[in-house]
Amino acid sequence: MPICTTCTRHVPYLYTVYESAYNLRLEHCPSCGAFADPYVEHDSLLLLIDLILLKRGVYRHLLYNRGSEPRRIGQQDVGTKPTRWSLIVPIGGTLTALDAFIRWSHLNPQQAIAVSPWSTGTIVNFSRIFIGCFVETLAFHVGVIVACYVVLKFLSVLKRSESHPSDIRNEFRFALIPLALFYSSITKLFLLFLLTIWKPSISAIPAVSSTPAYMMLMDDDKLDKEWIVRNVLGGMSAGFGLRGQSFLACYPGSVQMNHTVILDCNPVFTMMIIVFGWLAKTAMAGLISAWVGGSSLSGERWLAYSIP
Repeated sequence: MPICTTCTRHVPYLYTVYESAYNLRLEHCPSCGAFADPYVEHDSLLLLIDLILLKRGVYRHLLYNRGSEPRRIGQQDVGTKPTRWSLIVPIGGTLTALDAFIRWSHLNPQQAIAVSPWSTGTIVNFSRIFIGCFVETLAFHVGVIVACYVVLKFLSVLKRSESHPSDIRNEFRFALIPLALFYSSITKLFLLFLLTIWKPSISAIPAVSSTPAYMMLMDDDKLDKEWIVRNVLGGMSAGFGLRGQSFLACYPGSVQMNHTVILDCNPVFTMMIIVFGWLAKTAMAGLISAWVGGSSLSGERWLAYSIP
């Protein structure tokens, strides 16, 4: 059953269609009074922008409401809602290929223009990196899913007496976890792609002696922006995709609003889940770094770029 993207309560329908697919009316949530899902009318570009900006509502729309059947006036119900597992393969494959291109550009910054991108050496090198990204991503997702299973089992024992679990918890499926992780990775991949196109310039002019030391640490030759975006921002966005905001708020005179995306638990548990996924990814990166890099030097660069 779909949920309201504002308060996460169950709603029977998100919108009503009259005679034509283009003649529709958004439904109001009976609990909070807001539109149940305004993202129904948004196009893909706006959804992508809100994903990059880590908007909580677009996560709920894509994870819980995507493909939900509307109430139809004068029409018969047609079509079926796509399964979440069927969405993981195309989304994950596309983002993994983008990640592989970004890493290939990072590991081969001096690629000669005269070298054809379709040469045998380039294709073999990129294929190794793509397989490495796929294996690392798989290890991270498996680690997060296993950690989620353990944490949720632990919380179910502690809260066994809870008679009315939230609608978010009732709608939880393990297929939501890899989807949320892929959606949350769009933020870091977008920034990393920009850094791949417009690489930071390292100035040959020495810094002025009067420049404060803490400001010199922000120089491009001292601050690894790509590592920070991939690991720090990537971990924060993954935690947001799983947990959402860590507080509750309520409108005056209205019901209490739930700011959870998937995991209805304390943010500390979410941090532990992400750390466990990082450990699994780091262990896998250590195993495949030499093979992916093709040499000890390239393997060390791959490992330094991969681990948190």
